[in-house]
Amino acid sequence: MTALSYQLYSSRLFPPLTDTLGMLADIGYTHVEGYGALVSDPAAMDALERGLADTGLTMPTCHVGLEMCESDPGGVTDIAKRFGVETIVIPYIMPDDRPVDADGWLAYGARLEAVANAFGQSGLSVAYHNHDFEFRALGDGTLPMDLILSAAPSVQFEYDVAWAVRAGADPMAPIDRYGSRIAIAHLKDIAPEGEALDEDGWADVGHGTMDWPALFNALKQAGTRYFVTEHDKPSDHHRFAKRAFVAAQSF
Repeated sequence: MTALSYQLYSSRLFPPLTDTLGMLADIGYTHVEGYGALVSDPAAMDALERGLADTGLTMPTCHVGLEMCESDPGGVTDIAKRFGVETIVIPYIMPDDRPVDADGWLAYGARLEAVANAFGQSGLSVAYHNHDFEFRALGDGTLPMDLILSAAPSVQFEYDVAWAVRAGADPMAPIDRYGSRIAIAHLKDIAPEGEALDEDGWADVGHGTMDWPALFNALKQAGTRYFVTEHDKPSDHHRFAKRAFVAAQSF
């Protein structure tokens, strides 16, 4: 059985958190992945700590914004120690903050490298999580994702495969290119065109249009350590969590 993680952002609309953690443990999940709002709210962190202790779930990876990592590295390190986090994942760049050319993306990668070097002194690793825009070519033909990782050799890659597909990318190409640097993968799926519009066109992993058995096995062979199920807007988080878990065990 594959030990799976669950991105808690998927259940942000279905409180309370402690019930979500109990649900995940009952289904069979081993890990969870935190996100920014949980680790910037003292009450949410207290609930998370209680829930992890009660269920036995662990949180080896957590999304934290780059600005927080740069402005309060000591606070982020304390959060990591509190929850047993191994890898801090930089999750997103707001549209107004996105570079517009190759030099800008290289500079952004250099910021990630500096953060990775700082956290490395405390035994923490850093990864970067993509959306679609990092896989859309710039005017000179380069990909922001390639530029980021070339400028940040100490940074791992959390590969959100479905977002790359939404950008029109070949989902296997980054696996071939980056191999074991893909330490974490997000398992999500894409609904057939015109379906699941209330869920922004996403599908439960294994129930959409992507060839997840082939992708999953390629990622495992490449050395990916953590597989994190995610759905950006499920109408029923229990349905998603259960179906994703069952599907992933069959890959």
